[in-house]
Parts: sequence; structure tokens; C-alpha cells
Amino acid sequence: MPSQFSSYSKEEIKQKIKKQQLFINIKIVVIILMAILAVFSTIEKGVSSLTFLPLFFLPMLYVMVNELKKLKKELTERKQ
Repeated sequence: MPSQFSSYSKEEIKQKIKKQQLFINIKIVVIILMAILAVFSTIEKGVSSLTFLPLFFLPMLYVMVNELKKLKKELTERKQ
């Protein structure tokens, strides 16, 4: 069964990998900043919706990392 990236050229896959890595790094920084903000907000005002906000972004990060793994796998399969 062909993968979802089989229609991309090698260069397109390499560019997509670079973009995906950049987006993952940005999302990690944002989640860390939200977690720090949530901790301080919880200490000062108690539990609120802001407390759990970083937890809602973790599944998106998980999906992005899995897509990056699939891209890397497709690239290594093409090198063989």
C-alpha cells in the first residue's frame, strides 16, 4: 500500500521534514511557556481553564512527531 507521501519527490520530502522539525520546536517552546504560565496562574488564582491549556496541545505535538517519523521513514525507503 503506498504511503501518503509517495507522490512527493525527495526534495519535497526533505523540505517538509525541515518545516515539520521547525514547527515541532516552536510548538515545544509554546507548550513549555504555557505550562510555566499555567503554574504561576494556578499558584496565584487557583485552578482555572488556563491550568489545563498545555495539556490540550500535547496531542497535536504527538501527531506532528508521528508525521515527522513517517516522513523520515519514507525518505530512508527511497534511498534504498
